[in-house]
Amino acid sequence: MTTATAPAPVARRSPARPPARVAAQVFMISATVLWLVPIVFAFYVALRPISETNKLGYVSIAHTLTLENFSNAWNQSDMLRFFENSVKITVPAVIITLFLASCVAFVVSRFNFKFNVALLIIFTAGNLLPQQVIITPLYRLYLQIHLPHVISDSGLLYNSIAGLIVINVSFQLGFCVFVLSNYMKTIPHEMYEAAVVDGASLWARYWRLTMPLCRPALAALATLLTTWIYNDFFWAITLVQTGNKRPITSALANLQGQFVSNQNMIAAAALLAAIPTLVVYLLLQKQFIAGLSLGSSKG
Repeated sequence: MTTATAPAPVARRSPARPPARVAAQVFMISATVLWLVPIVFAFYVALRPISETNKLGYVSIAHTLTLENFSNAWNQSDMLRFFENSVKITVPAVIITLFLASCVAFVVSRFNFKFNVALLIIFTAGNLLPQQVIITPLYRLYLQIHLPHVISDSGLLYNSIAGLIVINVSFQLGFCVFVLSNYMKTIPHEMYEAAVVDGASLWARYWRLTMPLCRPALAALATLLTTWIYNDFFWAITLVQTGNKRPITSALANLQGQFVSNQNMIAAAALLAAIPTLVVYLLLQKQFIAGLSLGSSKG
């Protein structure tokens, strides 16, 4: 009597990855490498003495690594003062921009009136205007607007930290209104109807109901605004004349000599200047990622 033998198990093959997924992964890896190479190279240059790079070139094997360039960059550029100026510009500009943008977005998204869409288009269109186009009339306008000496030492909007705050708020407001209004439209109308029935005022519906629900979007915008305003260089060199009032980006320009430049020290200063934006991103990382994925989960 013969017994039937069980068939040998067939090895399962893992399903092949779609070409689109493989291409996406290759693209993301390539983009990450391209983004990291300049940063790693800048850090490598910052650790090398200038005498060694002048002798061997920047693309060469380092024989000496030192932190001297970082200390020299911090001391020679008076970086602490420019850090303080950047904080005085960035923090108020981000807070004012988010507050004003949330107010406009709340009105545009929650109320239906004749110029609803036109108002949103006006705020959004401001981001499409190149900064260089309006620099001449803006410069003349800044020379005509007077401010109390408590706010501006020069008595003008020009050559003042308040002037940089105003122009940054003006240029970033449109983008924030566009993002926040689209997100506020996803909040169910039933919540506002229930709030009205309970006797909630307009301010209560905005501050106590809408703003807590917009925390992910606000955190994402706060991260982006901090990076953009903190790294601004164009407005700082055109609307501020006094060097000790300029932000951190101008401190890097102070290290640039007319005839000889220490690129190693400039690289170290640039890395030091980038630390605050990295800290802000690390603190708001979860909220920032949640804010970027809002559109995929809400519609």
